Amino acid sequence: MWARKILALAAGLVVALVPVVANVPASAQATMFGHDVSWPQCPAPGGFGLPMPPENTQFVIIGVNGAPADRSGGLAFIENPCLSSQVSWATSRGKPTHAYTMATFPTSSQLSAYGGSGPWRTTTRAGRLSNVGYAEGQFALAAMQRVGWSPPVVWIDVEPRTNQPWPSSTTAQRLENRYVVEGIMRALRDAGKAYGLYSFTSGWQQIVGSWRLPGVPVWATAGTLDYPDEALDRCTQASFSGGRVYISQWYDETRDYDRTCSPYTFTPLAIPPSSLSNSTNEFNGDWRNDVLAREASTGYLWLYPGNGTGRWLPRVRVGTGWNGFTALETVGDFSGDGALDVLAREGSTGYLWMYPGNGKGGWVSRVRVGTGWGIFNAIFGPGDFNGDGRVDVLARETSTGYLWLYPGNGTGGWQSRVRVGTGWGIFNRLLSAGDFNGDRTADVLARETSTGYLWMYPGNGTGGWLARERVGTGWNIFNALM
Repeated sequence: MWARKILALAAGLVVALVPVVANVPASAQATMFGHDVSWPQCPAPGGFGLPMPPENTQFVIIGVNGAPADRSGGLAFIENPCLSSQVSWATSRGKPTHAYTMATFPTSSQLSAYGGSGPWRTTTRAGRLSNVGYAEGQFALAAMQRVGWSPPVVWIDVEPRTNQPWPSSTTAQRLENRYVVEGIMRALRDAGKAYGLYSFTSGWQQIVGSWRLPGVPVWATAGTLDYPDEALDRCTQASFSGGRVYISQWYDETRDYDRTCSPYTFTPLAIPPSSLSNSTNEFNGDWRNDVLAREASTGYLWLYPGNGTGRWLPRVRVGTGWNGFTALETVGDFSGDGALDVLAREGSTGYLWMYPGNGKGGWVSRVRVGTGWGIFNAIFGPGDFNGDGRVDVLARETSTGYLWLYPGNGTGGWQSRVRVGTGWGIFNRLLSAGDFNGDRTADVLARETSTGYLWMYPGNGTGGWLARERVGTGWNIFNALM
């Protein structure tokens, strides 16, 4: 958060703001007012020597990371030199606290030092970047432990940096940035720590693109205010990542100011689910991909948890009576709570049911999300097909061969359906292939009945198609494709 403020100060920007915070007792209103502090409140040479919050502040969010030599913003593996004293300042005054930690893209030496160990495989660049993020999260946790501090929430600061900047000129680079942030989230979750995200819309999009994480809480900054209620507006406007805004921030040349978004009153938050990045196969919250399987003879639904290295943990029965469904699909986070969901079509009624996952290998109450779905002989989830960051469904109509796109609205419902294909009755198998051709968009594979050809239909990222390509022959020898 100090990256933006320091840039403004360096440019000589001075904004006259009246620091009206913490003047109303908490008992008089739901909203609480507080401040965030970190190395800039340290005395020189460690910081800028800015003042600590006023005595009547109602909460404090303390930055774990410190300043490098040029003081251009705290980096992930440098501890705030005043962390211990700032924690003591807040706790001695009875101020409730949260923490925040910087997410930073690694240097080549950091990638070498930290990428070789962690919960992800070390043989790929993606795994190594995720492991570095995990190490960043562990560094923050260790720093808090060293000073005897265990705040209930840790906010992950994702914003542009002048020192050690995020590479962000290409889609592939923005995807790599996500790996680092996801690694931090996993480290905090593995430690049993609730977390959220701090950023602003343009900075978030610059670094990670249109990454939607609706199940992760948000601390949103208004920067230097353009109008009096801008910070309050951050509480009600759509957030940069799709998550609920719990705290909003603004700042001037002296302090950072924060307010809770009613009815939140700086109480502990739940640990977010771990089904991130539009995953369609991470069901039990351990950041490893899983398989769901229905047993034909009993109708039992079994969870086969992956162990992250190509093997299984013991299977768990997660449902009974599932033999009444004629279509089952793991579509990703359809409900917008951050956990993986399953869509199931009931054979006797044509109803489409959403079974929302609870992020821990179980369910919350099912919801009927459609009627008349018996007209389709193929229903499958391609992920985000139209590029709006929300998971979608494709369905082929039996009588016409039309292929329909049902765009998800991100909260367990639908936007208006769109016909995206005709003549799809020539295929006897349709399946989601994820990003099969490596262009960062969702694709579909289709087996042609008369020839056994396997066709790839590359998605264009906006709800349509690029030219199809034949990617296989002789595929009619198979009775299952997945």
